[in-house]
Amino acid sequence: MPDIPLAPVDSLHITTLIDNVSDALLQDQGPAKRAGFGDGEPPQLRAAFLDRTLADMPLAEHGFSALVTLSKDHKEHRFLFDAGITPDGLSENMRKLRLDPKDIEAIVLSHGHFDHTTGLDGFVRAVGRPNLPVMIHPEFWSQRRVAIPGREPFELPSTSKSALVDAGFEIIENRQPSFLFEDSLLVTGEVDRTTEFETGFPVHQALRNGEWQPDPLILDDQALIAHVRDKGLVILTGCGHSGIVNIVRYARKLTGVDEVYAVLGGFHLSGPVFEPIIPATCEALAAFAPEVVVPAHCTGWRAVHALAATLPGAFIQNSVGTRFEL
Repeated sequence: MPDIPLAPVDSLHITTLIDNVSDALLQDQGPAKRAGFGDGEPPQLRAAFLDRTLADMPLAEHGFSALVTLSKDHKEHRFLFDAGITPDGLSENMRKLRLDPKDIEAIVLSHGHFDHTTGLDGFVRAVGRPNLPVMIHPEFWSQRRVAIPGREPFELPSTSKSALVDAGFEIIENRQPSFLFEDSLLVTGEVDRTTEFETGFPVHQALRNGEWQPDPLILDDQALIAHVRDKGLVILTGCGHSGIVNIVRYARKLTGVDEVYAVLGGFHLSGPVFEPIIPATCEALAAFAPEVVVPAHCTGWRAVHALAATLPGAFIQNSVGTRFEL
């Protein structure tokens, strides 16, 4: 595949709207600007047993969502990457962070799992009829379940295509890479699987032709790529089911840009199935020499700590409300 001419942007801001962690005591760190108890003028809450109001802080939940703002040629564009796991978590956290959902120009959904999509419910109620493009992979709509040996399979809720269309969204399905905002942002589409150790989720299944079949690769998993001028690639993932090393390799292959500036999002290294590949993942990520690494959501405690030890100068802990100025 020839290099895709991804146009550099002047800057990129990524604000964490939904993640598994909230920590109001974190301090600013490099490009990470924190939303703390005393920062700015957050909305206020009253509580029956307190003698004054307190900051209405954003809440954590098991899921992921980010607001991405790019600046190029003195123009700004904003879009939403994923939407979290509860109907109102996304819209409420945006309200608490004083971010207007009506400023969003497009939505990219990393894959079809419900912990990345459910917040579209509250988003629609906050903005009315959105008339926005939603960019997905065609297998986004698959019915899926997790079938752990010895346990009853757990079927995952799936998103209704007709409901999204009826709400006013324009659905754009693409297996191949696609651009947003004048060739400034690249949605990977289906990611090449090239590592030996990132082999997918073995207990994951999809309903095809009326039968549950193995679906370990979760092919609808896609990521976002930007090229920040004079710095390198910024890569944002939802869960990283494709394998975070596969994703970074693919980003470099697609763009022809070798410099990896920042890697942020879910790396899906949590639990006994994935923990054995943590050392290989850390080693491979370190070889890319990123300046910023922000493991989030489903990366898992052990992997987060291993990444922090392997890349101490690049590692930044994520938290809901953090704005990364890249």
